[in-house]
Amino acid sequence: MKLRTLLGDQPVVRALKRGDVRSPGLDFEFADVKVPNTAFKRVVRDLEFDLAELAIVTFLLARAHGKPLSLLPAVVSARFQHPFLVCNAERHRLTPAGLAGRRVGLRSYSVTTAVWIQSVLADDFGVALERVKWVAFEEPHVAEYRDPPNVERAPPGKDMISMLREGTLDAAIVGEQPSDSRWVPVIPDPAAAAQAWHQRTGALQVNHMLVIREALAKDRSHPVDEILRLFSESKRAAGLPAPDALDMNPVGHETNRRNLEVAIDCVYRQGMILRRFEPEDLFS
Repeated sequence: MKLRTLLGDQPVVRALKRGDVRSPGLDFEFADVKVPNTAFKRVVRDLEFDLAELAIVTFLLARAHGKPLSLLPAVVSARFQHPFLVCNAERHRLTPAGLAGRRVGLRSYSVTTAVWIQSVLADDFGVALERVKWVAFEEPHVAEYRDPPNVERAPPGKDMISMLREGTLDAAIVGEQPSDSRWVPVIPDPAAAAQAWHQRTGALQVNHMLVIREALAKDRSHPVDEILRLFSESKRAAGLPAPDALDMNPVGHETNRRNLEVAIDCVYRQGMILRRFEPEDLFS
């Protein structure tokens, strides 16, 4: 069985992509895509791939709008998002309490990093998300999803860091921690805040998981079992998790139950999906 596949280059899947772990029954045709999130529209709109990594919020929105995709219980990437909301310290140092009425940039309102941060702001700091002026630079991956009314589109040709530098944005949710010392976290002591969040929820802030076309998930030749076996082998080949480290790439239904419950609840309470899925609803 040949599977059209979208995977990035994270350590957990590197051995699989290199062919160091193989299957006698599956052949992976990897898309030539360096940054997977640039192809997420192709996953949920065009249904171009048989197997893909996909952001968990994008998957939940796609599932809510009837896209024939099923989740596999394998986390490709996860991280605690607390450091990724930043402001320009040369202009003003913001705290979560000071975000009301401010202009905050984000790649898209429904990207997973942004949704996790919005949830933290609302739950842990009491921020009224509807009072923040969100400035999005991209449309949602799922075409049917509609942003709330307090989201505006950035002017064409502008980028977040330039707007943050010039003061037309007060803060921004960025994809990577900036090396520039001017950009400082809005959430105080983000490492401690992340640890407290993890202890309180018992969950990871999942970014990307594996998804498969629904028809393949129901295939009697059991490609799902083989994909999960290969993913686990690739994970072991990468030496993950490191000794005494938190497992950021958990595999298995029960292992991921709490992670999915918290992610679903986060998206549901923000009004992005109309019903609270059970984790079992996401698998075929």
